[in-house]
Amino acid sequence: MRNRDIEHWDAEDVTAWEAGGKDVAKRNLVWSVFAEHVGFSVWSIWSVMVLFMPTDTFGIDPAGKFFLVAVPTLVGAILRIPYTVATAKFGGRNWTIFSALLLLIPTLLTLYFINQPGTSYTTFLVVAAFAGFGGGNFASSMTNINAFYPQRLKGWALGLNAGGGNIGVPAIQLVGLLVIATLGNGYASLICAIYLVLVALAGVGAALYMDNLRNQKADLSSMLTALKVPQSWAIAFLYIGTFGSFIGYSFAFGQVLQISFKAGGDSTAQAALHAAQIAFIGPLLGSLARPYGGKWADRVGGSRVSMYIFAAMTVAAVVVAVASTLGDRSGGVPSGAAMIALVAGFIALFVLSGIGNGSVTTIIPSVFAAKSKSLDASQEARAAWAQHTSGALIGFVGAVGALGGVAINLVLRSSYASTASATTAFWVFMAFYIACTLVTWAVFLRTPGRRADSDVVVAAESMVLAAEAAPQPFSSVSASSAPRA
Repeated sequence: MRNRDIEHWDAEDVTAWEAGGKDVAKRNLVWSVFAEHVGFSVWSIWSVMVLFMPTDTFGIDPAGKFFLVAVPTLVGAILRIPYTVATAKFGGRNWTIFSALLLLIPTLLTLYFINQPGTSYTTFLVVAAFAGFGGGNFASSMTNINAFYPQRLKGWALGLNAGGGNIGVPAIQLVGLLVIATLGNGYASLICAIYLVLVALAGVGAALYMDNLRNQKADLSSMLTALKVPQSWAIAFLYIGTFGSFIGYSFAFGQVLQISFKAGGDSTAQAALHAAQIAFIGPLLGSLARPYGGKWADRVGGSRVSMYIFAAMTVAAVVVAVASTLGDRSGGVPSGAAMIALVAGFIALFVLSGIGNGSVTTIIPSVFAAKSKSLDASQEARAAWAQHTSGALIGFVGAVGALGGVAINLVLRSSYASTASATTAFWVFMAFYIACTLVTWAVFLRTPGRRADSDVVVAAESMVLAAEAAPQPFSSVSASSAPRA
């Protein structure tokens, strides 16, 4: 087997890139997407399992189920910090193998305990927490792919990597739908068995086809350096609104639908089936939209696209809130029109959050590309600094963004517990999107005025567009030393 360690990698060297570097990057991207895809599926496995857990059998009410699916979201968010560092420390290939095979633990635990209705709620919380392993995969995968691709292609590459991973959410929901529709809601263990095979395939594929970049760096010192840049905190806040919305709604949408269908007169089994038939659509469309958010941002500018998206998400949240309010006024039973509006508004939120995921992510490397210009260093050293700090920040931003998913499920839980409705939660979400719109404008798009640094992202994105038109190669990797597929 050939050596899987690449000692020197410079994606900005156009000659080396065309001589074989792009083929190496593409191969690593494919398997990174697959491993992250399986990770997202395992991370969201309990959003499907709760559809197989009738309240009268398992004794867990809707508020309890919202908290149950929030636990893996929280664990996954916390793990994104060490996962970011691990990729550079152990190598992208090595860490992908390990983190993929680690998913066997939550999958096996879920396989066993989902067949034990008498299990305590605390035990279910612990088992669900292990599913958080899948949430950490995003940070390590994004940091790794960020190192493989040049600045001019990062938006598309990172969007494709993240979008392919995000599709893991609707994928496992589709598997759940297939099982419920064909076998009934007593065969949840079959879903776990299918994913045991996919987890093993992800680990083997990473071992055979991925590479380690030995000059990659994304340690805690790089992360601390990145956090000293004020715009980093604004980006993290915005990512709560995009990725936090995507993952939070992905975990909660099925439950919201199941509660609504049951209020409309469906039996428990019918409500689960009807919810499963719709729940996967939003995450699927949101995942597919993510790469195009990155591509659009590459051409127009991440900050400008993000502001448009948050404004649109505000409108979509109003639609969902109004539809839910109409259902409340009819005794908790939504009319056909209100139900259609609720579903349409939710799907719009998924699509918009997917586009926003891509656009917000592309702001990160552009900020540090602009910041590096102020360093008293060679062009090569500035490029390395921008690469390391942006890679480290991706993990931090991903962790903070995932906490938004926890917040969504907790707000929904509180809303249902206090009012037996999600309406209050939807109005809260709307207010948050307004805040995100204002932050995007104030930090990244407002006329600089006296603050010389306030327009750094706009300047950075202009540099990216200029580089796209006339790329300037760096010299650390020669054409003859370009790694080949």
